[in-house]
Amino acid sequence: MQSRPQTPQGTWLRAIVGASALTLLLSGPASLAQQPASGDAAQQAFNNSCRTCHSVKEGDNRLGPNLNKIVGRKAGSLPNYNYSSSMKEADFVWDQDKLTRFMVKPDEIVSGNKMQPYGGVSAEEAGKIVAYLQAAGAQ
Repeated sequence: MQSRPQTPQGTWLRAIVGASALTLLLSGPASLAQQPASGDAAQQAFNNSCRTCHSVKEGDNRLGPNLNKIVGRKAGSLPNYNYSSSMKEADFVWDQDKLTRFMVKPDEIVSGNKMQPYGGVSAEEAGKIVAYLQAAGAQ
C-alpha cells in the first residue's frame, strides 16, 4: 500500500472508506455497488440519528455521553457521565466493529443500556456515523 500525505481531507476519506468497508462486511455482496459516504452524508447520518442525545465535543455530555474520541475508549468509562450499570460493567473497548454493531442492535451488544427508545439504524447508516465519529474525534 502506498503512503499518502496526512491531510484533514485524507483523514476523512480514510475514515469513510474504512467504515464503508466494514459496512460491506456486515451487509454482504449486495452493498458492493454502494459508494463511500461523503463527509456531508456522514455528518447528516450522525445528525439524524445521534445529535439529539450526543455531542462530539469533549465534555459536552447531554442525555447521552459525548462521543469525542469514542473509538479506543473503554465502554462506560467517561468521567462525569452516569452510565447504566450494564454499560459500566461492559468489558470492551469501542472499535469500528463494536460501534457499528451497537448502533444496529444496541441491546445485543450491551443489554440494559440507557438508549431507549432508540431501536437502531441500518448497517449502512451506522458505517457513516462511525466514519463521522472518527473524523470528528481526530480534529
